[in-house]
Amino acid sequence: MKCVVLVGGEGTRLRPLTYAVPKQMLPIVEMAMVERVLSRLARAGVDEAVLSLGYKPDAFVEAYPDGVAQGVRLTYAVEPEPLDTAGAIAFAARAGGITDTFLAVNGDVLTDASLDELIALHRSSGAAATIALTPVEDPSAFGVVDVDLSGRVQAFVEKPPPGTELTDMINAGTYVLEPSVLASIDPSRRVSIEREIFPALVAEGSLYAVGSDAYWLDTGMPAQYLTAHRDLISGVRGMAPHPSARRVDDALWVIGDPDVEGDVDESFVGEGAHIAAGATVDESTVGARCTVAAGAVVRCSVLLPGVVVEAGATVEDSIIGAGATVGSIASLSNLSVIGMGEKIESGAMLSGARVPE
Repeated sequence: MKCVVLVGGEGTRLRPLTYAVPKQMLPIVEMAMVERVLSRLARAGVDEAVLSLGYKPDAFVEAYPDGVAQGVRLTYAVEPEPLDTAGAIAFAARAGGITDTFLAVNGDVLTDASLDELIALHRSSGAAATIALTPVEDPSAFGVVDVDLSGRVQAFVEKPPPGTELTDMINAGTYVLEPSVLASIDPSRRVSIEREIFPALVAEGSLYAVGSDAYWLDTGMPAQYLTAHRDLISGVRGMAPHPSARRVDDALWVIGDPDVEGDVDESFVGEGAHIAAGATVDESTVGARCTVAAGAVVRCSVLLPGVVVEAGATVEDSIIGAGATVGSIASLSNLSVIGMGEKIESGAMLSGARVPE
């Protein structure tokens, strides 16, 4: 089966990291987000994916010059202008020559939900489209989906006002679609699958859905990006955080043989990284070739490859972009996000900062 993977967004909520690279090329424990999505698809038998590209498309092409990632053959479809979700799916499907039942997924969603049940219901029901659902605490920020006992969708309401939600089950960003759905998508304008196509299919009685309480996370915001790392390191997802990772002890995952002298707990340390004696790293990802100097503290944070945290600095609940430096005795906290290659001056005190803005 083929799949369209939506990776065209600008990732504005993860700026300034996404000034340099598309959101889906950001690593989740040393593996690009899009590769984690493709790995799940490969396990489900998907052998070809069409990447629906828009923002910085060359980053994907350059990353996979042979047109293969995680064993999945890639086709690239670059939107000439933003086409919204349905428009992007249709454009990519046409560019990829899709003429049979296919999958479409959001490229910034990590999930362990099986695709088998979704595909089985789609085929048995004769649906035009079948969507995966997941429960969330605040469904008002998503597309809320109400289904009957057969799985037929009775209502699809995109981002309803808080307190008006029919259910806590939301659109999980994974769809099985028939080619007939493509014919309903006007190629000459922006078309939303959530606001136009799905409600129209509900009216026809041809939209079905399958709910699952399996792991699901939208990684598009800093807090969720941090959570994606911690869930892998802590074992919440029940898998190794990276195919090449090995456990040194109950508190540490590594790739290769990093130089770990400091106090490290519930963390991942990448190849070539150095954690100096007297440094503390707790519930964090320290990417390849990073340096955490003596007296520095890194807690509940992500250091992308090549970051330097100088002596006595503190990084807490924050994301530091590749190649950046946090000066000595500086303090970063409260979901600060530092861009690639930036320099935070010694002694700086930043809370909830974006550098550059």
